[in-house]
Amino acid sequence: MGVQERIFASDEQAQAAAEIAALVERSRAAQQQIEHASQERVDELIRAMVWSVARPGVAEEIAQLTVDETQLGNYDGKYLKIFRKTRAALMDIIDDKSVGVIEEMPEREIVVIAKPVGVIGALSPSTNPEATPVIKAINAVKGRNSIIIAPHPRAKLTNKAVVDKMREALEKLGAPADLVIAIETPTLDKTNELMRQCDRILATGGNPMVKAAYSSGTPALGVGAGNAVITVDETADLDDAAEKIRISKTLDNAASCSSDNSVVLVDAIHDEMLEKLKAKGGLVLDEEQKAKLQAVLWVDGTLNAKVVAQPAETIAGMAGFDIPEGTKFFIVPETGTGPDHPFSGEKLTVTMTLYRVKDIDEAIALTNRIQAYQGQGHSCGIYSRSDENIMKLADATRTCRVMVNQPQAASNSGNLWNGMRQTFSLGCGSWGGTGTSNNINWRDLINETWVSKPLKTPKELPSDEELFGDVIAKLG
Repeated sequence: MGVQERIFASDEQAQAAAEIAALVERSRAAQQQIEHASQERVDELIRAMVWSVARPGVAEEIAQLTVDETQLGNYDGKYLKIFRKTRAALMDIIDDKSVGVIEEMPEREIVVIAKPVGVIGALSPSTNPEATPVIKAINAVKGRNSIIIAPHPRAKLTNKAVVDKMREALEKLGAPADLVIAIETPTLDKTNELMRQCDRILATGGNPMVKAAYSSGTPALGVGAGNAVITVDETADLDDAAEKIRISKTLDNAASCSSDNSVVLVDAIHDEMLEKLKAKGGLVLDEEQKAKLQAVLWVDGTLNAKVVAQPAETIAGMAGFDIPEGTKFFIVPETGTGPDHPFSGEKLTVTMTLYRVKDIDEAIALTNRIQAYQGQGHSCGIYSRSDENIMKLADATRTCRVMVNQPQAASNSGNLWNGMRQTFSLGCGSWGGTGTSNNINWRDLINETWVSKPLKTPKELPSDEELFGDVIAKLG
């Protein structure tokens, strides 16, 4: 880089720093106005925020805008997220106590008091730009924080439209609109500055951005890469499994990182289950089609952004092969894992890799090999009526979520049919390089003060014989 280029880059960085500093100042001033708000007031605000974007008429507009701007996914998927997912996320937290004393442990004489963090810096991806800002914003405000949202450039108009609706609702209730602020012309410099200047980062996006969040010097909550592996064992309800795999694989054209990337079938049900998947719109590719698909899915070893969240006919056209009418997703038979077998990784397309194994033990070993390559810590699933097999897989896999008899993409971030926290931010533990294993929610966006009083009856140390037992004799 020449001198002039360095000066230009330096000027851009300085401008970005100044612009973000002004936004953070506005955001902090707004947050201070609700720092001591009551529980009733906080819950009123978040209900208004969701209604502003999810109400009939508006939800349809946002869904269409998202598809038109990003060219990712499909209208039905976007509509479900903005209309249904935001409501479910609100329902999930509305009864939580997030103000004042939020937990009491009388046996320990401890109470826990919730206090806001301040300004949350949120990163929003292009794959879920309609609901992600809403869900992050209501969790921030639930903790009496403000939030600044940095969208993917491909979704900046959607982000602004969603944020503007929430700001308008806040103002109508007499609250500061700046509790929610959008970066309207996003750049990498601005996003980096937001991460540097905010009080806590909530990062959802590609691996480079999440790594940048953890490297920013600001406390960060990030997500890991997805690459869900789904096992179907010999006890499963195959019709139920086939339908739910179809739902998960085709939801929003597989824009979600939770979409079924690999399905593992045990020998006993392999042939029958494969026929059921084909009946649901799955097309089994031959070796020639597989090679053509591989060439279009990855360019120089990197997932091709042009194929992400596109319908099957579009991808087939790009790859240069014909598909029968009614094809909803591709089934790619595979045996290997790792970089030499890219179909074992995350695809973000309506492409499902199919493996055949002898039994649940082989399925577990294969799941761990696949996710050691990509997606470790994120999630896996199983269709089974055997509690023994379910718990064996859960115990032996390096994963934070195991979805049982549920469509993965619609379930691991929470849904009405399970008890998982509703979110689009999935911690993946140390396996996925993140700092938490849970579904990130408002509790992750507060500070907690633990108040400790003396125990009514002090604890007493047990005798050495009680505490150490036979260890004393063994150690000599």
